[in-house]
Amino acid sequence: MGQHARERPDDRAVVEVGEGGRSREWTFGQLEAATERFTELLLERGVIPGEPVAYQLPNVLEFVAISLATLRIGAVCEPLMPIFRERELAFMLRAGETRVLIVPREFRRHDHGAMAHGLQRAVPSLQHVVVLDEVDPPRPQTPPPAPGEQASAQLLFTSGSTGEPKGVLQTHASLNLAAEMHIRHFDLSAEDVIYIPSPIAHQTGFLYGMWIALRLGAPQVIQTTWDAEIGFQAMRAHGVTFVQAATPFLADLVGTASARGETLPALRTFVATGTAIPRELARTARDALGADVGGAFGTTESCLGAAFVPGEDPDRAWSTDGRALEGITLRVTDDAGRTLGPDEEGHFEVLTPTLFQGYLNRPDLTAQALTADGYYRTGDLARIDADGYLRITGRVKDVINRGGEKVPVVEIEQELYAHPAVREVAIVAMPDARLGERACAFVVPAPGASFDFDMMQRHLDARRVSKPYWPERLEIVEELPYTPSGKIQKFVLRDRIAAQLERKATSR
Repeated sequence: MGQHARERPDDRAVVEVGEGGRSREWTFGQLEAATERFTELLLERGVIPGEPVAYQLPNVLEFVAISLATLRIGAVCEPLMPIFRERELAFMLRAGETRVLIVPREFRRHDHGAMAHGLQRAVPSLQHVVVLDEVDPPRPQTPPPAPGEQASAQLLFTSGSTGEPKGVLQTHASLNLAAEMHIRHFDLSAEDVIYIPSPIAHQTGFLYGMWIALRLGAPQVIQTTWDAEIGFQAMRAHGVTFVQAATPFLADLVGTASARGETLPALRTFVATGTAIPRELARTARDALGADVGGAFGTTESCLGAAFVPGEDPDRAWSTDGRALEGITLRVTDDAGRTLGPDEEGHFEVLTPTLFQGYLNRPDLTAQALTADGYYRTGDLARIDADGYLRITGRVKDVINRGGEKVPVVEIEQELYAHPAVREVAIVAMPDARLGERACAFVVPAPGASFDFDMMQRHLDARRVSKPYWPERLEIVEELPYTPSGKIQKFVLRDRIAAQLERKATSR
């Protein structure tokens, strides 16, 4: 970062797109000056190498400067999602024994300053609350020597798609290598413009938005709160060329592009993560946005492991999660740990040089996550074809065992996505006294459309889907529960339908 500031101080570094389309912008010189101020502020509060610095901020310019200041000291970035409230924050701050928390005074009509000061009573380690709008200019301080590559750089709590957040520790070396592998795979350069609609407090925005832009010396456009129309306008205005974000962002942008009858002329690549891209959406997106669109697979623990290759067969980009990045090995195993052959479904595992250090204070969970030969157990089910292309078929905990028959959840979801009345769908297991489990589909209808059980059955019948795989219950909902990274929280849906069935049974 310092090199960019010295060599190109007046070049655009970060553009913040706020509510209503209002924007702020920093050059590399201005970003460096802000980084120095926050470095001094942290040193004034006694921050030392190795300790976490927590900051609960939306996508604003200061987020980038605080991250750089924290890393410059050798401290550990602990970004926290703006949606978190006292329960989640207290858990995470206590886990990290965090002393310093930085917040905005207010964001989206929530008083973060008051909440943060209140947390000091619940978290004994929390000595300093810094409210951005109220901070005094810091006095000059001398930073410590630069940290080593194997020092911890990031403490990021998983978003909890399975219910329990865990603190993932990553080193400077892993994050830098993950960024370089990503840059090579997608052929990125300083001439690109990186768009970040995802929260930077999540790995998608932090590593595959902010971090790669800083390493490239490329401008990054960050959006404070998601609004597809504002995002589309910002992407056109700033010449965005690359985006990596969750599938719902893609769906919203495609809807906006179609409504406006415009494409994004500068955009080359959209990498959709978090959940499988519906094939119908992917086909529409390529034309609507005028860009290569495809899937990828990654986790907070292992970083990006597989991704589509721009310019290759579009159908493979849409129907798979890509192939391994250079230097990464993928495999699928059975319950006994034996490696399976092409197109056989099993437990998906990744061997990567960008593996996390471990889960904070949970060596037991770290050991469970790794195989004896060093592969990371993703918790996903997958198939890998003879050419090395990955297809995630579900989560191990999302398997529906209907009387001994395993329902191919992802494949049935894709079939339902193809119905024009379906905007979003998630299929989960519901308990059944006779078969053990049956399938329940939660569907968000397309705007202005209606969808019912009979329509679902007729559609699956027309698609020649085997009847034992048909969902045996349909729940129409206004929205699905998503993690900030765009993964559907299926455990929430499983709990919801189980509770509904239990209430129905007890009311008889």
